[in-house]
Amino acid sequence: MEQQRAIVVGGGIGGLTAAVALHRNGWQVTVLERAADLAPVGAGIGLAPNAQRALDVIGLGDRVRELAAWQGDGGMRAPDGRWLARTNAGAAAARFGGPLVLLHRATLVEILTSALPDGTVRTGTAASLTDPGDDRRPARLTTPYGETEAELVVAADGIRSATRHALFPGHPGLRYAGCTTWRVVIPAPETPFAPHETWGAGRLWGTQPLKDGRIYAYAMATAPAGGRAPDDEKAELLRLFGDWHHPVPEILAAVDPAQVLRHDVHHLPDPLPAFHQGRVALLGDAAHAMMPSLGQGGNQAIEDAVVLAHHARSAPGFLPGRDLAAYTADRLPRTTAIVRKAARTGALTMLSARPAVALRSTLVGAVSRLGPGLVLRGFDGIADWHPPVAPTRPA
Repeated sequence: MEQQRAIVVGGGIGGLTAAVALHRNGWQVTVLERAADLAPVGAGIGLAPNAQRALDVIGLGDRVRELAAWQGDGGMRAPDGRWLARTNAGAAAARFGGPLVLLHRATLVEILTSALPDGTVRTGTAASLTDPGDDRRPARLTTPYGETEAELVVAADGIRSATRHALFPGHPGLRYAGCTTWRVVIPAPETPFAPHETWGAGRLWGTQPLKDGRIYAYAMATAPAGGRAPDDEKAELLRLFGDWHHPVPEILAAVDPAQVLRHDVHHLPDPLPAFHQGRVALLGDAAHAMMPSLGQGGNQAIEDAVVLAHHARSAPGFLPGRDLAAYTADRLPRTTAIVRKAARTGALTMLSARPAVALRSTLVGAVSRLGPGLVLRGFDGIADWHPPVAPTRPA
C-alpha cells in the first residue's frame, strides 16, 4: 500500500509533534523549517497534564514527566513578597492527573526529533502554499527546490503564518495585546525559593525551577508595541522589577543581558472560520495565537497535533473534506474559548490602577483562604483534557 505524503511547514513544537504523530500513523512525513537549524526561539515551556496526555499518544509522555521539578509549595505573590495565594504540586497533580512540568524548549525539541526518522526535518527550507488542493487533487507548495505536492499539508508556521493569510486573506489577523514579555534561563540562586508568579501594577514576574538545576524566569509589562530599552533589556528589567521580593533581585544580578529574550505579545482574538481548507490544516499559533497568561500556547499546539493525526487516517481512508472538517470541529471551539480566557486573564494581570490592583489582591487572597482547589479551578476544562480515543478498526 502506497504511503500518503504529509508535509509539515514549520519545525516548532506543534509541527514536530504533528510529524511524530503522523509518522506513527503510517504517513510519509517531511518537515520543512525556514530557519537554518531547530534551535528554539524561547527559553522555558510549561507542559500541563493535558499536553502530557497528548504526548502519551505518541509514546513520549513519560519522558516529559521524568523532568518534573516542582515539588512542595508555590503560588502567587505581591511585589513586596506577601503570598496572595498558595497551592502545591501535589494538589495540582491530584486535581488534573499529573504534574506541571517546566523544561527548556530545546529539551522538548530534542525529545520530539528523536522520535522521527533521520532526514525527516529539512532546515533552511522555506515553503509557501500555492494550491490547498481538495478531495480530488493534492496540495501544492513552492520551495527553493521547486514545486512539491502532498496529500496533507500541516501549517505550523507560527504566529505570523503566511499559510493562514493565504487561506483566509479576509481575516483581521493579529492584534497587539498591549504588553511585552521577557524570558531568561539562568543557574538557580544560592538561597532557596518557592516557585511563584508575582502580580504588580501593570507588571508580572514568574520564577520556576527546571530539572537540570537552572531556573526559568519570565516577566510581562504593559508597553507600547515595538518598544525596546534605551540601553539593554537587563537594565529595563532592573528598572521594572529590581526592588521586588527575593529571589527577583538575585536573578536579575545573574542575568547576562545578551541572553534576555524580549517579545511583544500578539494574539488572534477573532477566531478563524476554520482550521482547514482543502488538504491544509492549521495548528498552534498559526491557528489560534493566544496571550501567555494561561501558559497554554504550546500545550494547545501539542493537543492540535495529536487530534489532527487522530482524524487524518492513513491510506486509503483519508478524505480531507471529511477528516479535516472533523479536526476543525474538535479544535476550533476549545481553542477559541482558551484564547478568550487567556485574554481575560491577561487583562487581569496587567491592571495598573492602584484601586484595581488592591481589589485584585484582596479577592485573590480571599479565594486562596478557601483552599488551594479554588485557585486551581481556573484550569478546569483545560488541564484535565484527554485526547480522543481512536475508533476500533477491523484487522
